[in-house]
Amino acid sequence: MLELKKRIIDEGKNLGGGILKVDSLINHQVDPRLMDECGREFARLFADTAPTRILTAEISGIAPALMTARHLNLPVVYARKTRPVTMPDTVYLTIAPSHTKGSKVELIVSPEYLKPGERVLIIDDFLATGATILGLVRLTEAAGATICGIGTLIEKTFEGGREALAYLNVPVEALVQITAMDGGQITFAD
Repeated sequence: MLELKKRIIDEGKNLGGGILKVDSLINHQVDPRLMDECGREFARLFADTAPTRILTAEISGIAPALMTARHLNLPVVYARKTRPVTMPDTVYLTIAPSHTKGSKVELIVSPEYLKPGERVLIIDDFLATGATILGLVRLTEAAGATICGIGTLIEKTFEGGREALAYLNVPVEALVQITAMDGGQITFAD
């Protein structure tokens, strides 16, 4: 997606170690117009997969997931990283490593909002190693639901996430693909 790529070029920063800082448009400050365009594109890409629910991870996946849900007229569920007192005793829970936090995080979903038989579209901000998305897949499977597609704003193709997800045999779409982040540069797929 050209607008997202342009914004990454203009505002993104390669912090080294595979970390791309896009705080001004996705991860700290959110540009709602850009997220709406991204949501519209995800809705177009995944309309034929017939999702019934969108799942993402707290917090950076919420904006693109919400805008995708708006265009598909679906509910969004986000996996919490801490369990609130309002959540029931029995939950779906998995652990996933966080590249930016440098530690493992819990991903928690209430069974009230992820049910057997649903068709789940996962939308997130990044696809790198695939660890967070695989955590969301485990939550979906624990609920007895089916993954019908995976969409990410940005894919770092050099980290192998797409390959880690290949066994799912579902469409995996990234709006922007980055093929390398060497020497402080950001190299995009054509």
